[in-house]
Amino acid sequence: MPTEPIRWYDTHASSLAPRYEAVSPAELHGWLGGLLSATPGSMALDIGAGTGRDAAWLTAQGFDAVAVEPSTGMRREVQARHQDPRIRWLDDRLPALPATLRLGFTFDFVLLSAVWQHVPPSERTRAFRKIVSLLKPGGLLAITLRQGPSPPDAAMHQVSLQEVEGLARSHGMMVVRVEELRDQQGRPDVHWTGVALRLPDDGTGALPLLRHLILDDQKSATYKLGLLRVICRAADGSAGLAQDAGDDHVSLPLGLVALNWLRVYLPLVERRLPQRPTNAGPDGLGFANTGFRSLLGGLVSRMDLRVGGRFSGDVAIAVHAALQAAADTVARMPANFMTYPNGGPVLPAERRRAEKITGSGLIIDQDYLAGFGTLRVPVDLWRALRRFAAWVEPALIAEWTRLMHSYAKRQGRRLDEAVIAAAMTWLEPSRDVTLPRELALTQLGTGQSLYCVWSGRRLDPQSLDIDHCIPWSAWACSDLWNLLPAHRAVNQRQKRDRLPSDERLRSAREAILAWWNGAYLRDNAAPLSRRFVDEASASLPGLASADAIIPGDVFDGMRLQQLRLRADQQVPEWPI
Repeated sequence: MPTEPIRWYDTHASSLAPRYEAVSPAELHGWLGGLLSATPGSMALDIGAGTGRDAAWLTAQGFDAVAVEPSTGMRREVQARHQDPRIRWLDDRLPALPATLRLGFTFDFVLLSAVWQHVPPSERTRAFRKIVSLLKPGGLLAITLRQGPSPPDAAMHQVSLQEVEGLARSHGMMVVRVEELRDQQGRPDVHWTGVALRLPDDGTGALPLLRHLILDDQKSATYKLGLLRVICRAADGSAGLAQDAGDDHVSLPLGLVALNWLRVYLPLVERRLPQRPTNAGPDGLGFANTGFRSLLGGLVSRMDLRVGGRFSGDVAIAVHAALQAAADTVARMPANFMTYPNGGPVLPAERRRAEKITGSGLIIDQDYLAGFGTLRVPVDLWRALRRFAAWVEPALIAEWTRLMHSYAKRQGRRLDEAVIAAAMTWLEPSRDVTLPRELALTQLGTGQSLYCVWSGRRLDPQSLDIDHCIPWSAWACSDLWNLLPAHRAVNQRQKRDRLPSDERLRSAREAILAWWNGAYLRDNAAPLSRRFVDEASASLPGLASADAIIPGDVFDGMRLQQLRLRADQQVPEWPI
């Protein structure tokens, strides 16, 4: 959306807000009767949310709401009017909606009330495409079209029902309702048209595409399956590093793909499991250069190959060389040859030569990983992997196992199923709370007070527990931001393996921020501080680059991750 209408709303926010709030959202959106149906976990997106009137109405209907509003003045009005904790606010704008897309959510309902006239006609096709990509299959989109003169300097453009219907047809959407609406502010020369559109259940095509890539696509090695699996792992554990690339793609750092590639292939090569029909050389893998082979000897643990990992000396040189070779192989082979049924690469890659490491060693952070290039992933495919990784990955492993058996048969070998299962297991970070426990005990040992973030009870060495805020059973994450001091009785008898509700998270906000600041972000803890922001930027949605992150941003990202897990996986909650 251009800056002119945003500036206009900033200027007139204080006079517009009372007028907007005087309108009953139930009457305004009554034309949607019978189309909206919220169930537990249903999510709504209000684009151009203004004062939050409609977003608050949506939460009253049973939705969790994300409210997008680019006007600072209008968002300021929210503070005095609608502070509903079930509304997550974003500073974002059409046509690109980059911050919204970074969340990785899809929505049951998207509302554009009195917004479309502000989008220039030249940007509407792109804007509509982005909006459709945010809908779940079967999701509903409601747009109101304004007819009549515009206020001075409001930067409004003409709109038409025919244009919206044409955009709907070109994006595979069904028009389910069109209704003429009166102006709720009583302006006789202004009227509206409400258009409700629905995305069919098979609207994305991502799952059929995945089936084609896994089962039907021709494979001369396991590389295509390997690429899909490492993207699957990125979608599950490092989605914060994905960036909106426009044209319905997200961009992943090629270094992240290479990092996961090493973690996937190292155990397969260690156990001499065939990855090609014939073995030319020791294992027939072109990326297995000197750096990779040195890692085979146990130079580093696969668990050290993660965002935030640090290396020095010969180890840093070997890791860097292995990553560069893996990135080059991915870009040259599976990313180049994995195509749609009718041609064209599904996952185009742009590779670069990463800068050589210096004597100070190697830190695997966002900037370093981006130095190897980028891999573009269709946004529908990315969202499908984020939602269905737990189902897609077993299909990948089953087909990969079948290929290895067929390769071994050609070579006159037989493979042990137990060996394959062990090699194909993705090792999660260990459930290790040693570091935060040591930091907490140090605070107690120096006479500082420490409190349970959930109950406020004062802690001592006997009552201290370190809790995974997002439970390990739901999401295996031992990042520093996720490890919090808690009273043992509260953690083991009350919270257990449940997801803290958003209300409980918000009530603990100040205690959580105090722990982060005291344990990880204090002035004399630079390595810990860097690790904290690197881990958060990689694993949490909606964050900026690591250098720009503040603790409040991390807390907001934690809330969004809570919402994603509750919506996508139905993780049981611990209510307040």
